[in-house]
Amino acid sequence: MDYTDIQSISELHDFFRYEKPVHPLISVIDLAKVDRSHRIADAKYRLNLYSIACKKIEGSFKYGRTHYDFSEGALMFTAPHQVLSPGIENKVEGWAIYIHPDFLHASNKGQKLTEYSFFGYDTNEGLHISDAEKDILENCVQHISREISLNMDSHSHNLILTNLELLLSYCSRFYDRQFLTRIKASNDLVERFDRILNDYFSGDTLIEWGIPDVKYFAEQLNLSPNYLSDLLNKYTGKSTQEHIHLKLIDKAKALLWSTTTPISSIAYDLGFEHPSHFTKLFKNKTGYSPKEYRNLN
Repeated sequence: MDYTDIQSISELHDFFRYEKPVHPLISVIDLAKVDRSHRIADAKYRLNLYSIACKKIEGSFKYGRTHYDFSEGALMFTAPHQVLSPGIENKVEGWAIYIHPDFLHASNKGQKLTEYSFFGYDTNEGLHISDAEKDILENCVQHISREISLNMDSHSHNLILTNLELLLSYCSRFYDRQFLTRIKASNDLVERFDRILNDYFSGDTLIEWGIPDVKYFAEQLNLSPNYLSDLLNKYTGKSTQEHIHLKLIDKAKALLWSTTTPISSIAYDLGFEHPSHFTKLFKNKTGYSPKEYRNLN
């Protein structure tokens, strides 16, 4: 599959046919001023950049094989090397911040900003913001844009990061609000996850396929792994991985107490390639080795 790779802020501006960047590693773009006339429909491009984009689109935006409606406006986040396609964009309004990884990795403060989980969300899991929230975020963007446009000094990098951190902190708050305002949809997803998890562990799937990973359940629910884990954390206090491990331990406990099956065989039946890995996880979660736990009965 062919992609248009965009490795730098300068290449991004050329691709957008936008004015020359004022900073080599970070840029604030007025999306209404981007020239899209030269793009080929359904062409794919891959950014080696982080992006935060507040878009309102007449038309649709394509992510993977699916078109998404952004007519009401939404905030979208991408991490480096995600593949995007312009889709059918008749008119686009809004702003976007593009950040080269080198800008963030130059300090511990910047590296922490890359840990926000919503940089790994899918496009359809964008953040829908109210007018009041939009004003708050635009104020942060204005501060970032103003700082970028000034002559660089010893304080510039830290001040830009400080305003980015404020922007992302607000986004985190607004995502929490979005989870809470979509209680029914979220509860439905949690219930569907529980059913899929229980079904997986109730049959012979563990023996055939091994221990499921977070990606498996995310795909079953048409969600990104990050979004699913954040959703479960919000409503259950546990990540997807924790739910998987707890289900494994519950099944292991039942086998240890109700059978005389050798511990190594139980480990294989539970999908572990090496019994030592099973023993380590079991002791980490219960405080006992499998043998010690069996002898408690």
